[in-house]
This record gives sequence, C-alpha cells and structure tokens, in this order.
Amino acid sequence: MRADNGSQVTVADFYVKFWGVRGSIPAPSPNTVRYGGNTSCLEIRCGERLLIFDAGTGLRYLGNTLLGKPLDADIYLTHTHFDHVCGLPFFIPAFVPGNKLRLWAGHLLPEHTVRHVLTELMMAPLFPVPPEIFKADVAYNDFHAGDTLQPGPGIAIRTAPLNHPNRSTGFRIEFEGKSICYLTDTEHSPDGLDQNILQLIGGADIVVYDSMYTEGEYRTRMGWGHSTWEEGAKLCRAAGVKTFVVFHHDPDHDDAFMDKLAADVAAAYPGSVVASEGLVLRP
Repeated sequence: MRADNGSQVTVADFYVKFWGVRGSIPAPSPNTVRYGGNTSCLEIRCGERLLIFDAGTGLRYLGNTLLGKPLDADIYLTHTHFDHVCGLPFFIPAFVPGNKLRLWAGHLLPEHTVRHVLTELMMAPLFPVPPEIFKADVAYNDFHAGDTLQPGPGIAIRTAPLNHPNRSTGFRIEFEGKSICYLTDTEHSPDGLDQNILQLIGGADIVVYDSMYTEGEYRTRMGWGHSTWEEGAKLCRAAGVKTFVVFHHDPDHDDAFMDKLAADVAAAYPGSVVASEGLVLRP
C-alpha cells in the first residue's frame, strides 16, 4: 500500500481517495479539521474510470473537482440512510447537461428502488426540487447484494450483504490484480466473525471498515448497526488483509481522540491506517 496526494494518474492506476470519513451526521468543528467532518464518500479510480462510493456530504467537494470536462461515472450506495445520500442534491456535475451518471444500490429490493427512495429524499417539504432538476443523464440501477458487477473492462465489483438496519451492501473492487474493499454500516456478531465479510475480503490489499466505536463504547450501543476497530482488526487478520483502514468515525470523536485511537490501532495491527479527508491509498 502507498499513500500520496493522488496527483499523478496513469492508465493502469488504481487508488482510493477519501472525501468524507465521518458517520451519522457531519461534524464540522475546529476540533475535527485534521481527520475531517464530512460524511461518507470515496473516490476510486480504476485507470481513467471513476467509481464513487456513497454520496454523503463529502460528495459535494469531490464534485467541485470534476467540473470543466465531461463526466461519465458510477455512484454506488452502501445504503440510503441520510448521511450516505445527503450530498447527492449538491453534486454539481449532476446539473451539467451531457454528463452521465449511474446510481447503484443493492439493499432496497424488493420493497423499494433507488429511484423511488431518492425521489422521496428530494421531495417537498423536505427539499425544494425533485431529481428531475438534474440536467445530466442519470440512470438508476438496483441489484441484489451478492451480485458481481462489471462497470468497465478489467473491473469487477463483488458485493455482499452487511448487517445494518434497513440493510447495507459491502463492495470489493478488483482491478489490475489488486483489490480495495469498502464495508461500512455493519454490526458484528458476538457469535463469531461475519462469514459474508470474511469471504468478501479474503487476501484483499485494502479494507475500509466501519470502526465507529471502540470496544468499550460498543457495550452501550449494541443494535445500532455499527462495529469497532477491534473487530475490524480481527476480520482483517483472519482474512490476510494487507492494509486495514479505520472509517466512519463517530461525530463525537475529535482529532485528539482520533490521534489516540490511531496509536492504539497501529499497535494492534501494524500497517493500519485511520482514514482522513484527502487521504489517498494505492494497493
């Protein structure tokens, strides 16, 4: 794994850049500036192909970097809880004619569709304009968690169901013989390691995992749909993962708390990383 500023992109380049790393609600504050206060959004580049994972408030800042040239991209949603989709109405490329966007969700069928849910998100009196305000060509796609998706040549996205209220989807992106996994908004079981996750992340280069709580905090938050960095380390160790990334930080965890947590994680799982806004990782 290599970390850098992501400024140099090659045809075979493969990296993840973090635009939002916070969970539940944005947490802008002088005390969160180093790790960031925006909610979930990841940019993954597979060569020249852009894949976006989750549409939290970090999506707005990513969108601002994508203006000035035609855009053809896929946005994959782990789920549609508000903190993971609230950036979508403020994603400026969606308002640019000629741009092409494909939105994907794997947790809604058979009760709902991603188009229906996002239409309700942008509905009066909660929001002033509907999705029809978008000028880009926007396609809405539903799949079943467990499906394998192929967004472009040489790219495979394996998926798996996660344990979260209203369901969630985990992703494994494979390109050029490398892999990046994204698993957030999932709660572990006291009965043992999650086999769906173990199968998905086996031998992965990078695993981004829902580490919202510490083990001590989790005791009073059971059933809330989130996990701990300690559980993430166990999963990554059992699956032979190269780099474990702590993600989906609690909004009450300020920079000082995160510094202490980062030291604890590094001691328990050498080579691990605590996600921060702007961080770029290459397998």
